[in-house]
Amino acid sequence: MAPAHDPVLIREGQDYYAYSTGQRGRVPLVARRSRDLRHWTALPSPLGAIPDWALVAVPGAREMWAPDIARVGDRYRLYYSVSRFGQQRSVIGLATAATLDPASPAYGWRDEGLVVASQAGDPYNAIDPAFARDRQGGEWLAFGSFWGGIQLVRLDPRTGKPAPGAVPQPIARRGPGEGDGGANPIEAPFIIDHGGWYWLIVSFDLCCRGTKSSYHLTVGRARSIVGPYVDRAGRPMLDGGGTVLLQADAAGRDRFRGPGHAGVLQDRDGRDYLIHHAYDAAASGTPTLRIVRLRWDAAGWPFVGKENP
Repeated sequence: MAPAHDPVLIREGQDYYAYSTGQRGRVPLVARRSRDLRHWTALPSPLGAIPDWALVAVPGAREMWAPDIARVGDRYRLYYSVSRFGQQRSVIGLATAATLDPASPAYGWRDEGLVVASQAGDPYNAIDPAFARDRQGGEWLAFGSFWGGIQLVRLDPRTGKPAPGAVPQPIARRGPGEGDGGANPIEAPFIIDHGGWYWLIVSFDLCCRGTKSSYHLTVGRARSIVGPYVDRAGRPMLDGGGTVLLQADAAGRDRFRGPGHAGVLQDRDGRDYLIHHAYDAAASGTPTLRIVRLRWDAAGWPFVGKENP
């Protein structure tokens, strides 16, 4: 399915719902529905326009980026970001709804306002939110792009916003001169719980350059949701560590280039699905929604198979 940037996946009943970044300057967020993860139907955007408070916070913003969706209690939480490309003046917002089905009488999204903000000079960039739970029932939000790297902040379960006194703490970053694109090219975190470990998936290097994108997915693990996360070689992700999970071949033979900005659906049938975008060399580098099975090897580490779901 194309175009699609920064997708995330959730299931309600028999249907799967994917949310992604809107087309530049047109749709704030994109929503799609599928019964089989192959054939998709477009749905109304959850929020028809960028909220006024976000336009005040980020003057000149034209799109909403990188949504994340989770069911919490009796409502869905949709976290989203508003920013301008390459800038640190950014906000993460929250919208909630009772159902994802536009045909339901209970359907309707309610914007809940600001969650996290950043300004030039702050130790992080407030984009790319990802909700996570720990095994004790605690709620967290991972986020971050370039600048101070990936952050994690504890949430107040009542509001879905940072708990009183909670301060974002770094959990992953790149070292000086590491990777493509200058300082700290890391973004788009996603945390899952599997096999007694918390797994942090992030995107390294540069997106948004079509088939020239160097984006790729790496992963590390920790016993605690707050870290420390380490890669397969034992290198801390706070020191640039990360085991490659998905990357296009360097010779340029792969059709889909620059895979990145992943989410994971741990489905109720026991299957894990990795959703991400990549740039289709057969379609002039169009950003395309991709879904593959996420599997686990004998040592307990995730890997991506070549087959479709």
